[in-house]
Order: sequence, then structure tokens, then C-alpha cells
Amino acid sequence: MTYKETLFFVGKCLTINHENHNKLIVENLLKEESIDWDNVVKLSTSHYVFPALYCNLKQADFLHYLPEDLVEYMKHITDLNRERNELIIEQAKEINDLLLKNSITPIFLKGTGNLLEGLYNDIAERMVGDIDFLVELKHFRKAVEILKKDGYSEYYKDIPDTTLVNRHYPKMIKDNRISSVEVHYKMVSDKRFKEFNYHFIKNNIKPENNFHFLSDEDKIIMTAINKQFNDHGSKLKNFSLRNSYDLLVLSKKASPLKAIKKIKNYLLLNHFLFSSNKVLNNPKIIEFENNYSSESFYKKQIQGTNKKKHIKKRKLIAKIEHRFNLLIKCFHSKEHRIYLYERIKSML
Repeated sequence: MTYKETLFFVGKCLTINHENHNKLIVENLLKEESIDWDNVVKLSTSHYVFPALYCNLKQADFLHYLPEDLVEYMKHITDLNRERNELIIEQAKEINDLLLKNSITPIFLKGTGNLLEGLYNDIAERMVGDIDFLVELKHFRKAVEILKKDGYSEYYKDIPDTTLVNRHYPKMIKDNRISSVEVHYKMVSDKRFKEFNYHFIKNNIKPENNFHFLSDEDKIIMTAINKQFNDHGSKLKNFSLRNSYDLLVLSKKASPLKAIKKIKNYLLLNHFLFSSNKVLNNPKIIEFENNYSSESFYKKQIQGTNKKKHIKKRKLIAKIEHRFNLLIKCFHSKEHRIYLYERIKSML
């Protein structure tokens, strides 16, 4: 199996409990016993969907088609991820209680928010890195100080404070806690989406079990922006099955196309909807606007799956552009000049 074939096979597997036509296709492929499981493990691991793959195959009762040793390995990794997520949930509850006691309302974002809200059939499905949460700008510094008094400290000790040029405080950790924490005062760095801020989402915040989350539509917007711009997907032209799977699950609760149309530059987010629909083999619930721009973007993504040099080249270009934009901002922003100076000084 080529990388592209493996990508689309895993994409279909992630939809088998949502789309019957993909369930039939996957079962026929499994019966043929032609799957390169080494490639499937490598790809699904690199896309952070290995546990989600196992959970979906198990729910569809397809595990008997797989090699026994592979099933045991998948179960082991999924169990470990479930245990980790249970600890993340426990840590998030601790943070939530601490900040609420100090009259600050954290809004949990991305994977942690989805876990706390019970978005997945099994909490083991989602692989989570940091605990990300948003607070209102006026409470931002206070929230950071409260966490520091509680034992949190910066993960990177010798780099400058990136807050002024980023959307969150630098990553923080605490002894005997499983996950690092990122305190956000905004959700987006790209100026084209500056409207998607606390004031945009505040009237639709969902309170549930003493936690607070983005609305389903705002979660879809966040997922699209995070993939395409915060993680540079629009430049790299790469796929992220974890983000696309989140979109699939969220699309059961809200129309993705309706959601992104709340944003002025929604057509840039439509690329993500279009490509997610294709890589997951056309699930009906992922609606998108069919246009030339999105189709062209998707074709470039496919080109990148055929030649690794495309990905390396795009990553290099994105890195150069990021540094060039930082230098340009230094001409106009004192904060960026201070940041750059401190960053250079820390390297000496």
C-alpha cells in the first residue's frame, strides 16, 4: 500500500460507524487480507488517530479480521491513552475548580474540551497533548499567576515570554501532573480571523457540569482555523486525520458549512471542510461549498502524499515565511522587537 492508499483506508475506517457505505468498503478490504498493517500503524500513529482507529474497528465488530498480535497491541495503546485521558480530565477539573474559586471562568478548548464534554463514544479515542483553555483578556495574567502559585511553572526555562507575539502564555507544567497547560487570551494568531475572539464566542458559551465550552458551531470554526492557520495547514497543504475526525464527530451536532459562514473569510476554512470530506470518503454530514479554490487546494494536498519532498519543501517555506513576517513586525511593534531581542539573547 502506498502512503496515499493507506491514508484513505484509515480515513474510511474512521467513518465506519457513521457512514454505512464506508463500512461496507472497509469490510470488503479486510476480507481480502491485502492491508499493509505496518503502514496503517505508522500512518495512524503519526496522525494521532491510532486509538480512534481501534475504537471504530472494535465498535463495528471488525477486529476478528485483524492479526491477533496487532489487536493486542492496539488494545494496549488504547488502554494507555484512556488512562492518560482520565488523568487529563482529573487535572482539568482541578484547574477549573481553582480558577472558578478566583472568579475566573476557563473555557476549555480542542481535545481537552471535547473530552470533558463527552464528545466521543470512548474517551480513549482522542489523543491529547496540552490542556488548552481560554480566559477573558482582563483575567489572563491573573489566571497565570494563580496557576504559578499552585505549583505550575514554564516548561521552557531559557526562552523569552512569547505571550505578546502568540495567542497564549508559554507552556506550563506541574510536578505529578500528566499534561502541560496553555492559557489562551485569544484563539487565533492570523489577523484574517481576528474577529473570532472572546467577544465572538462569549454569548454562545455552553455551561455543563460546572465546565464551560465553545458552542458546537464555534468548535467547528476553531477546528478549521487551528488546522489551516494555527498549525499552518494552508501553507503545508497536508492532511490531519485527527482534526478531520474531530470535524466528523462535531458535524453530527452542527452543520460545518453553516458554522464557518459566520466568519468573514469563511472560504479559506472551506478548504478544510472540502479536504476532510474527501479524505474520509464523502461522509454526508461534512457539508462544504464546492468551488474551484477548495478543489485546487485538495489536489495540492494529494500531490504532497505522492512525494515526500513536497512536504519538506512546504515546511521550509512556511518556516522562512514565519521568520520573515516576524522581522517585518519588528519594524512596527515594540513587543515583537523585545521578543526577538530576548530570543536572540537566549541563544547566545
